[in-house]
Amino acid sequence: MARYTGPKTKIARKFGEAIFGEDKAFEKRNYPPGQHGNNRRRPKKSEYAIQLMEKQKAKFTYGILERQFRNLFDRASRSKGVTGEVLLQLCESRLDNIVYRLGIAPTRSAARQLVNHRHITLNGSVNNIPSTHIKEGDFVGVREKSKSLEVVERSVAQSTAVQEWLSWNEATLEGTLVSLPTREQITENIKEQLIVELYSK
Repeated sequence: MARYTGPKTKIARKFGEAIFGEDKAFEKRNYPPGQHGNNRRRPKKSEYAIQLMEKQKAKFTYGILERQFRNLFDRASRSKGVTGEVLLQLCESRLDNIVYRLGIAPTRSAARQLVNHRHITLNGSVNNIPSTHIKEGDFVGVREKSKSLEVVERSVAQSTAVQEWLSWNEATLEGTLVSLPTREQITENIKEQLIVELYSK
């Protein structure tokens, strides 16, 4: 599967926030990359540039490429409810994101790798497709022979409280999607209305 494999701190600096999680390099140089990155007199961005940047931030945050993201938007625009909110719900309910939110993996890219390498089960069966959409009541777990993986053990041990729209059983390393998250429960700093405006042009 195609995915972004370039420098992550450079992307985080471009957006002015650590979108990939804790980043010591970002903390040291919290300004845009490039020769003129620290120049305070940067030209004012156009409306289109601001909308495009917000879309790119969402794509990099969730690790989704353009075609998939566009398909998610089309699906969200056909659904009932506020398009921008439904779009974020669709991003949040992907299998790789659920694995990350449950604390099984420290980052979304690590979660995607666990899914690709067949370490994750969905409703008791192995699933190796990161973009699989999880429905309410579905349960996601770690494959029995993968429970002793160092990355899983370390991530679960360091994990803080699980999101309130998920339930987690640490004994069996299984979590359930209780309900789709509301906009207030999604912690990502994304202005989804700008993405809707961009795609609606």
